[in-house]
Amino acid sequence: MAFPQTRLRRLRRTAGLRDLVRETELSAARLVLPLFVSSSAQASEPIPSMPGVERLPIGAAVGQAREAAALGLGGVLLFGIPEDKDDEGSGAWDEEGVVQLATRAIKEAEPALPVITDVCLCEYTSHGHCGVLAADGSVDNDASLELLARTATSQARAGADVVAPSDMMDGRVGTIRAELDAEGLSHVPIVAYSAKFASAFYGPFRDAADSAPAFGDRRGYQMDPPNLHEALREVALDVDEGADVVMVKPALPYLDVIARVKQRFELPLAAYHVSGEYAMLKTAARAGVLDERAAALEALTAIRRAGADIIITYYAKDAARWLQS
Repeated sequence: MAFPQTRLRRLRRTAGLRDLVRETELSAARLVLPLFVSSSAQASEPIPSMPGVERLPIGAAVGQAREAAALGLGGVLLFGIPEDKDDEGSGAWDEEGVVQLATRAIKEAEPALPVITDVCLCEYTSHGHCGVLAADGSVDNDASLELLARTATSQARAGADVVAPSDMMDGRVGTIRAELDAEGLSHVPIVAYSAKFASAFYGPFRDAADSAPAFGDRRGYQMDPPNLHEALREVALDVDEGADVVMVKPALPYLDVIARVKQRFELPLAAYHVSGEYAMLKTAARAGVLDERAAALEALTAIRRAGADIIITYYAKDAARWLQS
């Protein structure tokens, strides 16, 4: 019926009515907290470009994991910062590497908390690229696959509940799946960074993880931001190779991609609310031009509304507290 009989404002009149008909729910269980674990840090080290985020020694990472569990978060995502780097990134698959040690420590302290480990070489290579280099200085896709699979297997043996390849090498999901299965780790799921764009919003992360490329950029393997249909092809390939969860990264500038992926595929969908998105909100809030709580929760709700089942965000702990109050 038309106005005046139809008045959509009737169901907005009170907080109780708004809660009753709310279409999109944001909960702590949907949020994953990224942690930067450093093998050389003696104490937590603040990251200036990411207020409230720190590089953590393993003991402090365990403390963060305990807090995440107490807040009901969906898990933690571990990024390693090794003391030494080399051309191959061999620290990534070291059985005594920083992520492997942190995973064991967190699983011992909080066995029920899901631990997701980042599978990439960029934090571990001396050149900062996500794979090994060919003679001409380009990233050698196929030569990198074995090393990525070795990394995922090492992390899974250390107790990782989920491995998450973020490198954007072609074929890495299938290679990792085959290696995990061959090593008796068929129960370990893969969260594939399927549509990871070559974004300007990664800058603070590269400061935090000490992972900026020493030369060139990553546009030869990360996705070109204008391309939506290519993103759908990337997701389809990862699904065919055995991904259990697919991901779009970044989140807010790519809500259209999130929505299209969710409409087309039936797998759980993750989205990464990345460092630059976080830093923008923090900077605006500190300048007094935004209400941080309202803006952050609105941003996370928008990511959920677009179709993300899982949101990786540096706001995870704050958001969980805000949702409880």
